[in-house]
Amino acid sequence: MQSSMTFSSIVALFGAMIVLASIPSVSVLAVSTRSATSGFIHGVFTTIGIVLGDIFFIIIAIWGLSFLAETMGSLFVFIKYLGGIYLIFLGIRLCRSKVKDFQTQEVVKSSLMSSFLTGLLITLGDQKATLFYLGFFPAFLDLSQVSYFDTGIIIGITIVAVGGVKLGYAFMADRARLLISSKTRKIMNLVAGSVMIAVGLFLITKP
Repeated sequence: MQSSMTFSSIVALFGAMIVLASIPSVSVLAVSTRSATSGFIHGVFTTIGIVLGDIFFIIIAIWGLSFLAETMGSLFVFIKYLGGIYLIFLGIRLCRSKVKDFQTQEVVKSSLMSSFLTGLLITLGDQKATLFYLGFFPAFLDLSQVSYFDTGIIIGITIVAVGGVKLGYAFMADRARLLISSKTRKIMNLVAGSVMIAVGLFLITKP
């Protein structure tokens, strides 16, 4: 298979994706929060959700399906509200939670899905992402000449660049968690929970 992308454009896209993923954002906050309050594995699952959400929008953008974002407008609104309500729910639970051992099997099983959904819903809740990628990718490839192989390359770049950066944030947040006292962790839970509630309200109320 041949690709319409050159080696230099692949390197440039990879670098740009790393820079964009490194910028402090709601997704970075979500990964750091879940990792700091529940452990590194939760940051990993939040990252997986974020990357899958990005891949969904990237596929739409690459194949020029901007009309899909318009025809699915009601669905995106539903996802936005669902994501906002879910984040508020998680935030309230986090504020009310007691500091306990997150290494028990029961806690991990009951929490990993919520971490995954946090990352996924935060990403899918931003219906403007498709338009962003539609404006971003033409700088690196000709969308009229894009192939399935090109799509695979871009998805691979996204997984490595975005996933790698978010996992870096998750690791640093987890290391910081191990160095603080249980009282400080309780305060972190309250702060993180309040932030998640605020983000949820923002998703629901933003136009």
